[in-house]
Amino acid sequence: MTYRAAADAILIVHFAFVLFVALGGLLVLRWPKLAWVHIPAVAWAAFIEFSGRICPLTPLEVAMRLGAGEAGYAGDFLERYIVAAIYPDGLTREIQLMLGAAVLLLNAVIYIVVVRGARARAAAQRQRA
Repeated sequence: MTYRAAADAILIVHFAFVLFVALGGLLVLRWPKLAWVHIPAVAWAAFIEFSGRICPLTPLEVAMRLGAGEAGYAGDFLERYIVAAIYPDGLTREIQLMLGAAVLLLNAVIYIVVVRGARARAAAQRQRA
């Protein structure tokens, strides 16, 4: 039971990380200092996607599932949980590259908004001074 709980906890953390990478830029709009955590997370996720590697959390989760007597699975987190739901044929290299590019593009747009907002606030403060 401990192994299963650990596997489920890893799955939850992994999913939260994926959400943070994909949508964390929206949090940066509200809390700009969060960018110091979000940018490295995006860089890591993009590296994993573009290099075709598997996030270390995936084999850890599989090991915990095997330790619990459950069947493990092949592939990575995206293929197992996310892409399998959207693309039944599984994760291809092209889809993986598109996902990596989408994450970078989405976050680039958000960070452009963040930077423009910061510049506008700075300009307004200079005018008041």
